[in-house]
Amino acid sequence: MSDELSMIAKPSPPAQTRSFVKTSLIKTSLSEIKDFHEVPGALAGLTPPFVIMRVQRDDRRSLTSGEIEFTLWFGPLPIRWLARHEAGPTPDSFADVQLQGPLAYWRHEHIFEEVDGGVRLSDRISFAHKRGLLGLFTRLAFDGLPLRLLFLYRHWRTRRALNAG
Repeated sequence: MSDELSMIAKPSPPAQTRSFVKTSLIKTSLSEIKDFHEVPGALAGLTPPFVIMRVQRDDRRSLTSGEIEFTLWFGPLPIRWLARHEAGPTPDSFADVQLQGPLAYWRHEHIFEEVDGGVRLSDRISFAHKRGLLGLFTRLAFDGLPLRLLFLYRHWRTRRALNAG
């Protein structure tokens, strides 16, 4: 990790922060779902096929430590993203926080809770849009129906990967 990037301050949520939650029951164990998320390439496997993703740098040392820098391609439009991984709100969770990227704020908590029949997977996102044209784009790409479809796809892929679907 470069000194310049490690000095980026953790962003604070702005007043106009929105939230989104997607929860599913995955018929697996806590250790298997954590292992699935730790595998190199897990993010690419959870990215829908119509979005091209290229990782420039991955300095993550665990689910709760390190940074990843990547580009998402929406057709001809490249969107650069730098995220820091950190501990989540519970012992069996982690979060990724956008340090640089298209949104004014993005915090995505991945929460795993062992329950009867498997693991409750909850993706909880707090986010805010920038102003101007970039804000208009992120409202179209990272909010509402596109956000719901993205996490419907991710939960389906998680179930499928863990042979639980």
